[in-house]
Amino acid sequence: MDSPLPGPVRVAASTRLGLFTIAELTAAQVTEREIRSAVRSGAWVRLRRGSFVTAADLAAVEAAGRRHELDAFAVTAAIARPTAALSHGTAARLWRLPVPPGLPPDVRLTDPERWRSGPGYVMTRADLPSAEVTTCGRHRLTTPARTLVDTAREWPELPAVAALDAALLRELVTPELLQHTLHRHRFHPRAPRAARAVAAADGRAETWLETKGRLRFRAACLPPFVPQVGLWVGGRLIKVVDGWYQDAALAVEFDGRVKYVDPAYGGRPEDVLFDEKRREDALRAVGVRFLRVVDEDLERGWVPLADRVRRELTVAGPVDRSFRAVPRALGRRRVVGQSG
Repeated sequence: MDSPLPGPVRVAASTRLGLFTIAELTAAQVTEREIRSAVRSGAWVRLRRGSFVTAADLAAVEAAGRRHELDAFAVTAAIARPTAALSHGTAARLWRLPVPPGLPPDVRLTDPERWRSGPGYVMTRADLPSAEVTTCGRHRLTTPARTLVDTAREWPELPAVAALDAALLRELVTPELLQHTLHRHRFHPRAPRAARAVAAADGRAETWLETKGRLRFRAACLPPFVPQVGLWVGGRLIKVVDGWYQDAALAVEFDGRVKYVDPAYGGRPEDVLFDEKRREDALRAVGVRFLRVVDEDLERGWVPLADRVRRELTVAGPVDRSFRAVPRALGRRRVVGQSG
């Protein structure tokens, strides 16, 4: 059954991923009977009391992976708290930061005056200085720095540091801003936990797997590698490696499957694989050794990998080097068609 929205309602809904409210329907003279009929027919979906979306818009939002954002619109409309801001995991999602697998779907908010929870949301009472609140699209939410400090106080180390790495890589925050935010919240619960996560962050990591590998190496007391190092031969950049041990001339590459199927890495999987081999062969010819690490190596395969790293580091690299290793100050965000 087709239940078209009145023009003014459709215009308002278009700014909120299709969400419209009972107040907007009433103002457009849509009757309760029409609303019940549209919901009963499946043309409209009731997200929560007083908030609706068309079935077609909901399908499009879910296909785009933006259901949580739609729920955030519904919650903020329902609670009507102008002092509240979306925060924690919800703000992290809106800033397009990585979040832990299995993170509860509840919409998270912070309000300086009230604690409250209800179906599908949790609102924390905490200080909310104006400098730590901003807007992103139509949302009022915590700044990236405040979001990262809040999540680092709650999340396990790996997802907390991965979010920090991603934010630094995208230049959403600076180390100085993170330290300033940490200091402002130094007396909050679990503040030391957040401080440790910030100290472990490195904006040169370009993937979750690189972050995981760096933390795993550190936990095992392995010597730290230098992230994102360009290897040059004859004045030409051959490859940027994920990690580098200078004395051993050992390159560490963290291989996620996405590297070979994502167009941001340069094209068809077979082309990416061939290009990787060609670059590595050129570097092996001048004395560079490679250690490739997949996610499995950082889990059940960790003991043999750690042993191999230690063995590899006992072997010195070539004395006379026809290549140069140049560390990068920042990582690179991948764009379509980029390789290396």
